[in-house]
Amino acid sequence: MSSTPKSLMSPVSPEMLERLEADLVSGRLAEVIAEIAEEAAEIIRGFWHGGVAAERKADDSPVTEADRAAERLILQRLAAEWPGVQTVAEEQVSDSGLPAGCDGWFWLIDPLDGTRGFVQGREAFSVNIALVRDHQVVAGVVVAPATHTTWRSGPLGGGAFRRQNDEHWHPIHVRERPAEPVALVSHSLSDEEAERLIRRHGCTQWQALDSSLKLCLIAEGRFDAYPRTGPTSEWDIAAGHGVLQAAGGRIITPDGLSLMYGKPNFANGAFVALGG
Repeated sequence: MSSTPKSLMSPVSPEMLERLEADLVSGRLAEVIAEIAEEAAEIIRGFWHGGVAAERKADDSPVTEADRAAERLILQRLAAEWPGVQTVAEEQVSDSGLPAGCDGWFWLIDPLDGTRGFVQGREAFSVNIALVRDHQVVAGVVVAPATHTTWRSGPLGGGAFRRQNDEHWHPIHVRERPAEPVALVSHSLSDEEAERLIRRHGCTQWQALDSSLKLCLIAEGRFDAYPRTGPTSEWDIAAGHGVLQAAGGRIITPDGLSLMYGKPNFANGAFVALGG
């Protein structure tokens, strides 16, 4: 990865900002980025189970041609719809380095979250597109290519939705916290680590799952928490955060504040995602 930060893009025109705001409030923005993410998912499915080779990036994480092809499509489509809005995308960052900073509006994109599982033929990988305004996520879409499932935020303040196989959108909401809350954790944790972590957050059972799908399953009321201690990048979390937030959930840091975006190096520390 380049160590030289890229300069900020030119400011977005007032006309584009007005259009972006209008599309966000009306729900058109979430509808369009859902379509873009589903197109990227279709590209990824063409590589799945095809013996796609994984390369190693500078940080030792894997990348495949599926990641790159999906990201190219997403960047092209976003630039055509809302030209001039800054993008921070995983493979773009890997190739060209991190931006010097982001203020105002910008996209956070992970074209294929869960690449390791994707290469191994597992189903828990996703396409992630989020819009950030003033360091807060305001819209998010997550697509699970393997199951043809899409989760998205709605019009600003208008809830969250899910659809499968291009059927109608169905509203989703976090569930009230049950007497025995169930947590989701990352596969990288040992059983002992998972037990300690979930009990710290008042949960009695847990299940391991890859990628941002964990946030979506909390958003639709099937689980209650996702605690994370290890580092993540902002593009790993932002889209799922947008869905979860719209469904009535939240992601908070150890000091009890909402997770923010555009931080130095676009890196997250510890956090916990919560449902009701």
